[in-house]
Amino acid sequence: MNDYEVVVIGSGITGMTAAIYLKRAGINVCIIEKSAPGGQLLKVSSIENYPGFIDISGPDLAANIYEQIRKLEIPYIFGEVIKIEQGKVILKTKEIKCQGIIIAAGRKPLKLGVENEEKLIGKGISYCALCDGSLYKDQVVTLVGGGNSTLEEAQYLSKICKKVIILRRGDKLTGDKMLIKEIENISNIKILYNVSVEKFNIKNEILNEIVINEKGKTKKLKAAACFIFVGYGPATEIFKDLNITNDRGYIEVNNKMETKIPYIYACGDIIKKSLFQLVTCVSEGATAATSYIRSDKSLFK
Repeated sequence: MNDYEVVVIGSGITGMTAAIYLKRAGINVCIIEKSAPGGQLLKVSSIENYPGFIDISGPDLAANIYEQIRKLEIPYIFGEVIKIEQGKVILKTKEIKCQGIIIAAGRKPLKLGVENEEKLIGKGISYCALCDGSLYKDQVVTLVGGGNSTLEEAQYLSKICKKVIILRRGDKLTGDKMLIKEIENISNIKILYNVSVEKFNIKNEILNEIVINEKGKTKKLKAAACFIFVGYGPATEIFKDLNITNDRGYIEVNNKMETKIPYIYACGDIIKKSLFQLVTCVSEGATAATSYIRSDKSLFK
């Protein structure tokens, strides 16, 4: 006997959307997540391109969606998935039997891979301005990157920190034009172009200096913190033995969000696609749920 008919792995906007659609269709569904509801939404200070909201923080949007989960009485199981098989989700502490599995585990921030980065995580190195920005009030901080995530977090940090320095490897920013214009008009934000980070120097066990290469010259930059936004990679390590990922680690699905394994679906930022946006994640979560709802259950063994 199954514990649940469908298990959704991940409680970001994609996973919660899938669970809402399944529950409203009368399907016994649960969500498994190792942290708080919201996923990457919890790290976003301001969202201005999601229909229906002029401006809303990621945590507030996550809370709104989770309220729907709560009202629908969808079980939320705290736990870390270590393996899945057809009809079974294996956690560190137990196994859950099911018929369908929807993988919505999302992505995780990429690291620079330079000297002392790992040692300084939580000691000056961060991948979330909303989480850690307040620790550096009235101090000088840096950000590495040049896309929308970098610019949005630079805006947020500019209201807290004395000075914000964006370190950009290329010769231009790649975010939305409107956002770039806003950044350029904020007096305490400075942008350094054609810069790469070579090393983080430590003093008294915390970040002291950032060693950068600027147009071929090595320089040292004093800063209390460095927030790194150089992209994301799929959180698919535990799914690779299923042979459903491509060479970059993203799960391959068809337009119904089906993997090549029956009753195992994937959706959101964990799948191979060209556009990573909240609106696409919501659509994919709804598609995965609907595909299961309409599937031929007689094939399950």
